[in-house]
Amino acid sequence: MVTQDIDMVVETEAIERTVSLLGQAGFGSERFAWSVNFKGHSAVSIQLSAEDFYRDYPSRAVPADAHGILMRVASLGDTLRGKIKAWSEPNRRQSRRLKDLADIACLVESPPELWQNLPGELKTQVQKPD
Repeated sequence: MVTQDIDMVVETEAIERTVSLLGQAGFGSERFAWSVNFKGHSAVSIQLSAEDFYRDYPSRAVPADAHGILMRVASLGDTLRGKIKAWSEPNRRQSRRLKDLADIACLVESPPELWQNLPGELKTQVQKPD
């Protein structure tokens, strides 16, 4: 999915080390209750999540080529779960919820069996892929 931020999850024990390393690399940080947000010299920002919801994501991460860099990324199922979580937050701005809905629709198109993982309310808003 096209985005201007990178969402990261690291083991709880590695959060402070990650903050330190990104700081040494020139990223400024801002701490929130459930995340640390980083901004460097480009338009790309980094959000490091500290929510328990994402704790097991690294254990299910899959290898992927991201612009020539081999790295581990969230599985499609985990990415879908995260988008559903974001979409279902009642205080989230409408524009963000609509983007989450579009991302969910894209995710369930390939592979289409992901559609069955949608909660009932989303199944009424996202067309089942052929």
